[in-house]
Amino acid sequence: MDNFKLGFIGAGFLAQFQAVALQSVRGVELSGVHALKGAEELAAYANDNGLGECAVYSSVAELCNHCDAVTVFAPNFVRVDLVGQIVEAVKAGAPLKGVICEKPLGRTVAEAKQLVQMAKDGGFPTAYFENQNHMKPITAALAQLAPTIREMGPMTLARSAEEHAGPHEPWFWDPTRQGGGVLSDMACHSIACSWFTLTPPDKPIDFLQPVRVSCETALLKWGLPKYRQDLLDRMGIDYAKTPAEDFTTGIVTFRNPETDQLVKAQFTNSWMYDKQGLRLLMEGLGPDYAFEVNSLQTPVNIFIGDKAAEAVADGELALEKSTASRGLLAVEPNEADLYGYVDELADAVQAFREGRDALMNWDYGLEVTKLCQAAYMAAERRQTLDLTDAAVQKNLDGYTSLIAQGRGAEVLF
Repeated sequence: MDNFKLGFIGAGFLAQFQAVALQSVRGVELSGVHALKGAEELAAYANDNGLGECAVYSSVAELCNHCDAVTVFAPNFVRVDLVGQIVEAVKAGAPLKGVICEKPLGRTVAEAKQLVQMAKDGGFPTAYFENQNHMKPITAALAQLAPTIREMGPMTLARSAEEHAGPHEPWFWDPTRQGGGVLSDMACHSIACSWFTLTPPDKPIDFLQPVRVSCETALLKWGLPKYRQDLLDRMGIDYAKTPAEDFTTGIVTFRNPETDQLVKAQFTNSWMYDKQGLRLLMEGLGPDYAFEVNSLQTPVNIFIGDKAAEAVADGELALEKSTASRGLLAVEPNEADLYGYVDELADAVQAFREGRDALMNWDYGLEVTKLCQAAYMAAERRQTLDLTDAAVQKNLDGYTSLIAQGRGAEVLF
């Protein structure tokens, strides 16, 4: 069987991480890259690390004509334009077998719906990349517990948290370009992961029906004068004028359509976690059973003293988003695999080879976008939102949060 040719649109931090993950996926090569910056470096990495002969293409259309599938790893605010270019390329004859889009699918419900319709117009299978649903610790725990769940009943509570000290790129901090703050950036992970965890074995990924959502958003660290100035100096983003939330927490209630049982998904996310680095914490609890995943309980720990740290600063080599390069450090030997990137790539490639959508398609991505935007709306209104209310669903269709409008000061200060 010939290698599956994958093309990357975007060459930033995520694309680099995915390229590392791709080395662990059989029968796939990174055959092309299109990006405004970093394309040459990413192509060189692919060529130097056995990922195939990777070329740099000057346009989306050219990339699409030399690949079996393409990924959209570019910033949120250019997604609609890029997918439009992909659709035009397909209609002009590009032989794509599928298109991947990184989370979040859209910055608003309207934007996510537009992307879903574009994919239908293009007639290509889709994959929505939500890596945490592919994390081996979670899938292994659910597989181990499956007989218990069938005997004792489904899980009733899932808790999921993703926290670190803040994003790498300026656009992530800008709510008008990113679509919000940490809720838009990371709660999409936690909400989807808890939804996935609560779903009974052998049921579709969207089996449980969302019925209610409550949420709080806050600006706890990066709104302080000292840190506002730091953010302005490093990223050029002024949180005195257009702030976004750096902390969010909430609960989504789901209903089992077969039994009417209500179950709860709790999410907590922050850009103010100043410990070892990125932390993923997931729990699932059912009647007389449970599981827990903590990404900082690592198999490797190292110690770096002050003198050594002053000689070599390599904090983020140990762990993504690490803010320290000395002391006792947690080290993840294979972050790309731990976080689910390897398995989500393998799932998408297998699905596209078979002419179908991946485990999570863009319709699922739309549903996650709805839940995130409903959380923003609930936080603004300071109430629990009834997702079964047709009026609420209609309002979500045209909704842009105050934070995403650049009016975050009205709800955060």
